[in-house]
Amino acid sequence: MFLQREPVFGGPLGILNERDMRERAIAALERMKVRVPSVDVDVARLSGGQRQAVAIACSVYQKAKVLLLDEPTAAMGVKESALILDLIQRLKESGDVAIIIVAHNYAQIFDVCDRINLVEGGRIAFDKRTSETSIQELTERVVKEYRSARSEVRPLEL
Repeated sequence: MFLQREPVFGGPLGILNERDMRERAIAALERMKVRVPSVDVDVARLSGGQRQAVAIACSVYQKAKVLLLDEPTAAMGVKESALILDLIQRLKESGDVAIIIVAHNYAQIFDVCDRINLVEGGRIAFDKRTSETSIQELTERVVKEYRSARSEVRPLEL
């Protein structure tokens, strides 16, 4: 969680204060309601959802103003996805951090986002408040753009 910000005894070249790090990590995870078996467990041994939650908690602990989450629930089951989406919702409600999510699961996006942007060719092609659009409208827009792009592609000459 500390990444070059470890508390130490005796100045910048001192000895790591492991007790302080442990207490701070426990407090930070509890504050964000992130549950892990123990802060002493290697992150590699945690589930995918727990790993993602710890990564988000680390960013928040370091006072990030913006979180950019790229497919934060990819390859996760329903339970783990819910864990991450609940964490994102709590962070959103706290107002302490702006959250940008890149995702293709529209149902999840609509659950936690205030605004939907569709980026095509490096430009914002669709920009609406979540309350002003629907999953159907977004899906239709994506399918239309996909079909348009396919019709512009010429077959390869062999």
